[in-house]
Amino acid sequence: MRWLRSLDIPAEWLWLQHVLVIAAAVLIAVLVHAVAMRVAGHAARRTASQSDDLVLEHIRQPLRWVAIAIAVSFAMRLVPMSSDGREIWRQALGFCVPALLGWLAVAALRALQGVVYLRADISVEDNLRARRKRTRAQILGRIGIFLIVFLTVCLMLLSVPGIRTIGVTLMASAGIAGLVVGAAAQPALKNLIAGVQMAFTEPIRLDDVVIIDNEWGRIEQIHLTFVVVRIWDERRLVVPVAKFLENSFQNWTRETSQLLGSVFWYLDPAADIPRLRAKMGELVEASTRWDRRFFNMQVTDVKPDSIEVRGLMTARDASTAFDLRCEIREGLLEYIRREMPEALPRRRLEHSTPPRHGEGDRREAVVEGGSRVGHT
Repeated sequence: MRWLRSLDIPAEWLWLQHVLVIAAAVLIAVLVHAVAMRVAGHAARRTASQSDDLVLEHIRQPLRWVAIAIAVSFAMRLVPMSSDGREIWRQALGFCVPALLGWLAVAALRALQGVVYLRADISVEDNLRARRKRTRAQILGRIGIFLIVFLTVCLMLLSVPGIRTIGVTLMASAGIAGLVVGAAAQPALKNLIAGVQMAFTEPIRLDDVVIIDNEWGRIEQIHLTFVVVRIWDERRLVVPVAKFLENSFQNWTRETSQLLGSVFWYLDPAADIPRLRAKMGELVEASTRWDRRFFNMQVTDVKPDSIEVRGLMTARDASTAFDLRCEIREGLLEYIRREMPEALPRRRLEHSTPPRHGEGDRREAVVEGGSRVGHT
């Protein structure tokens, strides 16, 4: 800097001196950042984990701009300028530095979420612990991002002297304003508090199978105020968070992803149940969707024209259980149609014919779709 001052530079060219100093500071910051990232990347590639690479990928851009802002703030101390110009630069840095630091904090928090997602694999069969970790990381991450953004905006506003002078007035009226806003935004605050509560009570987790509002689906996203449920037919059901804490709903994967599926058939009362039970056992044991835990067939109800037969079978998760139920239902119906048509429900009617001379009252039991059986 001294050699620049020793040069006999005209006053109208002093801006060039300022530009050179700032450009040199920016260049040094970019070079230092590039070297640091290269060294960190080389160290990350030598580890077996992908977490280091993920963290570097998220914080690379924010760190570059933070380094540039710090370099420029130091360089501006070496640039001679008027008090008004220096005040303008101070205000600009007061806005930029908190914003960049907030950006870096958000990027670091997202990197931490990515590390949790990377280590919590939900593609395995028993993924309860992984879904629990992902759910907490998602909800707490959103809360953390909200707090970081809020603090960043506060720091940016505090750099303006005018706002600092009216801070006492704003704090004095904060109680009344808080009551007014709280009364007007009661549903939103209710869901916001419920979202924080959900992160610790865990009534639902990501990828849980639930039935809510008579819809079957999986928990796709959990936000602070609402939850997105992916319905089986690719629709999306948006549900307020408070509804999962106040109303009853079915969670098929609360403790484990294993399920006991049921299939119902309505058959003729004369159907050969042991034969059907043996055939269902063959179908279940031959299926790759069965998890080898349990299956059974029982007559669970008797109706006027049919009996209710229930088959139970287990599977490793809800989707597999649904496919297994459909497979066994179709297989047994095909067997009944081909090998045991008499097991299909039939309606029985009884009517009498006028007696002939010398004969008693003759009645016939007519089986719909079958033969006539006469008796006197």
